[in-house]
Amino acid sequence: MKITNVIAHAISVPLEKPFYFSQGWVEKRSSLIIEIVTDNGISGWGEALCHGLQAPQIAAAFIENVFRPILINRNPFDVEVLWEEMYNITRPYGQGGSAVNAISGVDIALWDIIGKSVNQPIHRLIGGAFRQEVTPYATGFYRLANAIYPQDAIREAQTYVDAGFEAFKLKIGFGVKEDIAFIKAIRNAVGNDIKIMADANGAYNVAEARYLIKETEECDLYFLEELLAPEDLQGYREIKGLSKAYLAAGEQIFGKMGYRPWLEQRALDIIQPDICSSGGITECKKIAALAQAQHTMMIPHVWGSGIGIAASLQFIASIPSTPLCLNPTHPMLEFDQSSHPFRKDLICDGIKMMNGKVTIPTKPGIGVEINRDIINRFKVN
Repeated sequence: MKITNVIAHAISVPLEKPFYFSQGWVEKRSSLIIEIVTDNGISGWGEALCHGLQAPQIAAAFIENVFRPILINRNPFDVEVLWEEMYNITRPYGQGGSAVNAISGVDIALWDIIGKSVNQPIHRLIGGAFRQEVTPYATGFYRLANAIYPQDAIREAQTYVDAGFEAFKLKIGFGVKEDIAFIKAIRNAVGNDIKIMADANGAYNVAEARYLIKETEECDLYFLEELLAPEDLQGYREIKGLSKAYLAAGEQIFGKMGYRPWLEQRALDIIQPDICSSGGITECKKIAALAQAQHTMMIPHVWGSGIGIAASLQFIASIPSTPLCLNPTHPMLEFDQSSHPFRKDLICDGIKMMNGKVTIPTKPGIGVEINRDIINRFKVN
């Protein structure tokens, strides 16, 4: 089997209601979908993550100008060889960012081909499933221009509780005192049985983060995410342990080389690589091994399209609990609840929550069918 074509589909849709988070306004949702075609008729699908303000054409340029020539006429089963070649050729101008985003999407598509060619879901090919279902937590709480806070956020929180979610993640990073009042209002509104996480998207320095941690201790948060900038490893070391809430970060750390110092220095309680951004399945399995060696929990970041969610479920199935025990702490699924066609319609609504759980797909490859009409409708490159 040989690769005959590699296609970068940049898709984008304007949001009916633009939202903002700590780093700015998001006017549209975008993604880079990678399609890899083989000579035996099997095609694989992957995704290169577009963060809130990231243009999909950037990673597309890597696919079209750098990686496609490497991949044509190669065997997709040489997935690790191809990963290392792609990383090595972009090392002088990559090592992270959109270069590794693009590698991630290619890698997922290769694994999708491998799974389809042997009629197995990816998790069975990377070690098996430690779990058949995952507890999801709802990601939402982005700010809207004309909303009133915390009242509108309390109503949003109640919709998640009513839908059966046992956990959700707040967006913070709008000022320390405002965040403190916001977190307390949500906790008071939903009670103590719901797990609440809070994500500042790198909005604070150490002093501000320390103040927020101390003032929200009574709220019994499950984890605090990205309180500091992704470059501030030493800062994370300084604030780790100040709260009973776990300290989490890592969506902007790339590959095993990027994660190595964070894990060696035990800067985080939970690492959060995104397989659509941090290196794909091949590399994230290595990150998971490093994390296990350092006895550090992993809860992957997930904020892509339905393709990213499906691939992440395959990866999450294969992650061992740290440590294994009678009643282990399992990784959860970050389950984006924003309304856009790339989450549900792109995968024919192939992933759903039932009774508070999301089942790991068992169909071949990433385990879902792709609706090509959505790609054709929203393609921008």
